[in-house]
Amino acid sequence: MTGPGPPVPEPPSAPGSPAVLVTGASGYVGGRLVPALLAAGCRVRCLARTPAKLDDAPWRDAVDVVRGSVGGDLAEALDGIDVAVYLVHSIGQGPDWATTELRDAGNFARRAAEAGLRRIVYLGGLGAEADRLSAHLRSRHAVGEALASTGVEVVELRASVVIGSGSASFEMLRYLVEVLPVMVTPRWVTTRSQPIAISDVIALLTAAITDEQLPAGIYEVGGPDVVSYAEMMELYAELAGLPARRLVKVPVLTPGLSAHWVGLVTPVPVPLARELVESLVNEVVVTDDRAAKAFSHRSIGLREAIERALAATRNGTVPTSFVDADLVHFAPAPTDPDWSGGTDLTDVRTVATPAPPARVFATVTAIGGTRGWYAGERLWELRGLIDQLVGGPGLRRGRRDPRLLAVGDHLDFWRVEAIIPSRLVRLHAEMRLPGEAWLTWELVPDGAGTRITQTAEYRPRGLFGRLYWLAVAPFHRFIFPGMLAGIAADAEAADAVGRAA
Repeated sequence: MTGPGPPVPEPPSAPGSPAVLVTGASGYVGGRLVPALLAAGCRVRCLARTPAKLDDAPWRDAVDVVRGSVGGDLAEALDGIDVAVYLVHSIGQGPDWATTELRDAGNFARRAAEAGLRRIVYLGGLGAEADRLSAHLRSRHAVGEALASTGVEVVELRASVVIGSGSASFEMLRYLVEVLPVMVTPRWVTTRSQPIAISDVIALLTAAITDEQLPAGIYEVGGPDVVSYAEMMELYAELAGLPARRLVKVPVLTPGLSAHWVGLVTPVPVPLARELVESLVNEVVVTDDRAAKAFSHRSIGLREAIERALAATRNGTVPTSFVDADLVHFAPAPTDPDWSGGTDLTDVRTVATPAPPARVFATVTAIGGTRGWYAGERLWELRGLIDQLVGGPGLRRGRRDPRLLAVGDHLDFWRVEAIIPSRLVRLHAEMRLPGEAWLTWELVPDGAGTRITQTAEYRPRGLFGRLYWLAVAPFHRFIFPGMLAGIAADAEAADAVGRAA
C-alpha cells in the first residue's frame, strides 16, 4: 500500500449486502476498490498470494483474507461469495505471460461455476476487435472471454488509459514530461485514446458489483475527452507548471526502442513499458453508449483527473501504486543450474548506540527515497542508473511514505520482505543482479541503548555472480560503515530531541 490513509470502519452488516471476493487487492486498482466496497456496505474477502502485504492496509481489520492465487484451488476463497472481482494480470511477465493469463482466467471461471458464483466483474481494455490489436489488448479481451466461458455472468468494463496518482500510465506520462523538455517520439503519440480517472474506474466497478439489475456484458467506459498521447503530455506540462515540451516525431522509432527509452526515464520496467507502448499504437476510444445508458455515474474530464493525481503525488497521499503488486519484471532470470550457486556472501557490521530500539527502528524505516542511504550517494545514483539501463527499477520508485514501511513496500530498488517493530527490517533486492541480495538490520536491546547488526547478504549465481561481488566489494568498505554510522547518529539525534521535548 502507498500511504496510510484514514482508518476504514467496519461497515454495517446489511442483510442484502453482497459478499465480494477481490483478487489483486494488493495491486493498484484493488487497493482502492476495497475501501469503496466497504463504504458501500459489502462484505469483502481478499485473495492474496502474500497476505502479509495487506497487514498495514487501513481497511485490513474490516475484511477477510485468504491465501491463494487465481490459478490454484479457490474453494476456500469462493465459499459463500456472491460476486468476484477479477483484477489480476501478468502483462509482460515472461515470454508466455499471455498464455499464463488465459490459463489462470480459465481456472478461475471453472472454479467460480463450481462454487455457484452469481457474477464476475472484470476490468479489461478498450480496442476494436477489427483492428490489429497489441498483445496486451488481445490478452485483455481473451481473458474476458475465458471468464465468461463457463456460464457465470460476467460484467466486463473495458477502459483506456487510467489516470491516477501511482498508475503505470500516469507515472509514465509524468516522468516523460518532467524529465525530457525535448522528446523524440514515434507516430504513436498521435493515436487517439479516451483516458479515465481512477476515481471513475472505482465508482463504475462498485456499481457493477452492487447493482444486481445491471445486465451482464461488455461496457466500454472512458472520460469525456478523446485525446492523443501528445495532447496528454502537453496538458500535463501546463498543469504541472512546466515550459511547453517540444515533440520531435520520427517514423522509425520501434516499440522496442521506445520501451527501453521509457524504462530509462521512468519507473516503469522495460517489459511492462514495451507492452504499454505497443498498445498505444491502437486507438482506444468508446464506440457505443451502452455504459452511459446503464450507469448513472458521470466521469470527470482529463484536466481534473491530472490535477487530482498531481495533488496526491505532491502531497504524498497516494493510496496505491502500480509497483505495489509483485513485479517479476525485476526478478533475476533463473538461467543457471542449481550447482552454480548456493554460497552466501555476507558483509556483517555491528555498532552500539545509546538510542533505544524504537528510535533506531524509526530511523531505519525512514532510509532511502529522498533521504538517501547515508554514504556514497553518488554511487547509489550510479548503481540506480545502471540498473535502469539493463531493465531494472533503479532508484526512481523511491518510497511510498517518508517515514513508514510495510511488508511488500517498494524502497528504491529494494522490496520490504520482513518487518518486526523495534527488532528487524529486511529488504530484498529487485535490481538486476547475477544472484539475489538482501539487506537486514537487527536491533537488540543493550542496556538503555541498542546493538545494531547490519547484514548485506548476497547469493551469487554462477561465475558472473561471484565476479560481481568482487567488483563491488571495495565500495562496500566505506558505503556500509557509513550507512550504519549514519543510522546510529540520526537515531541518537532524534532521541536527544525527544528527551529535550
